[in-house]
Amino acid sequence: MNRPLELGRPISGKRRLKDLLLQKDNRHCADCGAPDPKWASANIGVFICLKCCGVHRSLGTHISKVLSVTLDDWSDDEIDSMFEVGGNSSANAIYEAFIPEGYTKPGPDAGHDERAAFIRAKYELQEFLKPSLRIVSLPSRATSFQSRFSTKIMDSLRSNSSQKSQEGMVEFIGLLKVKVIKGTDLAIRDMMSSDPYVILTLGQQTVQTTIIRSNLNPVWNEELMLSVPQSFGALKLRVFDHDTFSSDDIMGEAEVDLQPLITSAIAFGDAGMFGNMQIGKWLKSHDNALVNDSTVNIVDGKVKQEVSLKLQNVECGELELELEWMPLDQ
Repeated sequence: MNRPLELGRPISGKRRLKDLLLQKDNRHCADCGAPDPKWASANIGVFICLKCCGVHRSLGTHISKVLSVTLDDWSDDEIDSMFEVGGNSSANAIYEAFIPEGYTKPGPDAGHDERAAFIRAKYELQEFLKPSLRIVSLPSRATSFQSRFSTKIMDSLRSNSSQKSQEGMVEFIGLLKVKVIKGTDLAIRDMMSSDPYVILTLGQQTVQTTIIRSNLNPVWNEELMLSVPQSFGALKLRVFDHDTFSSDDIMGEAEVDLQPLITSAIAFGDAGMFGNMQIGKWLKSHDNALVNDSTVNIVDGKVKQEVSLKLQNVECGELELELEWMPLDQ
């Protein structure tokens, strides 16, 4: 495909993509209509919002390859494919050609189950397509989009026809990097010391630091990664003393409220567009384990939060963490 020119020079790929995004029909999510979509399915050719992005990712890249409009590097071929489709209206004219009477397209505030069911019916099961596009063929005069759709997408569906439905699987909205920095004045569980390690739990995921031998003031500086489910709760942490010949002893526990971090990060969007600044705060109260107020900050284009916690259900001990929010496809 010939690249458009600006003053005799090719326009950059990022500029072309942003120009396409600014077109009227692309300013709302192709699947739910939410404003200001910041993600796209490069192989389908649509711009989508954060919530729909999670469902698209669960379909697999063989069906929908999700990229961030602002954060990811796009190849020229991927950008050409978006232009070839023409944006949300052109794609929806095919993917939503025959929505059954009485079938309601989800809105921006739709729940996850309703959103997931619609997106899978639209792209994976192809329930709303023109009948002619459901047949895998290689017509010599077919448009490149129709040919690409009928071969690539349909072949993907056929190869996965024996798989079980994924409707009940967990959708993720981002990643959480937790840096376990250090512990201070931890409880004694052996003769004179302890062999501490930390376990972090988020949803069904559990990760663990290394064990530090004979140290009540351990320094880990260890980074652990967790996926953040759409219905996320508190990040739970427990400190244990490792014992070789008996069960490990608990050395305290605490919970981290992730709402201030994630809500602030999503509200600001692309953190790389802002200078260093405070964007949120988790306040110390009698209901949480904070040693002091914990602020959410943009630092060098990343959303981070330093947290100092007084361990609960134990005689003494504090733990220091650094949280970092990582959007999908960063």
